[in-house]
Amino acid sequence: MQVLWARGRATVGDVVDALRGRRTPAYNTVLTVLRILEEKGYVAHEKEGRAFVYMPRVGRREAQRSAVRRLLSQFFEGSAGDLVLNLLDEKEIAASDLRRLRSRLEE
Repeated sequence: MQVLWARGRATVGDVVDALRGRRTPAYNTVLTVLRILEEKGYVAHEKEGRAFVYMPRVGRREAQRSAVRRLLSQFFEGSAGDLVLNLLDEKEIAASDLRRLRSRLEE
């Protein structure tokens, strides 16, 4: 999704190229993930010549909110507080993030 949000549109090959690095995913793996994302309504595709060009159907913020709602429901019995406390226990949080969190809590 990161590649599609950044580019707006991409073929499977474009996504593979953008993800090249230490652990470049296989073409078929990327294709499978894009098909699953399409089935779930996160992406769509158009045929251009012989290639399918994929594009996001949901914005980054909408996808983040949906993922957090699923995470809360499946692992934290709907408790946002439990999720935040778990994050604070498990991960070192940057001072700037703590300031943002404190500011939000004061609102």
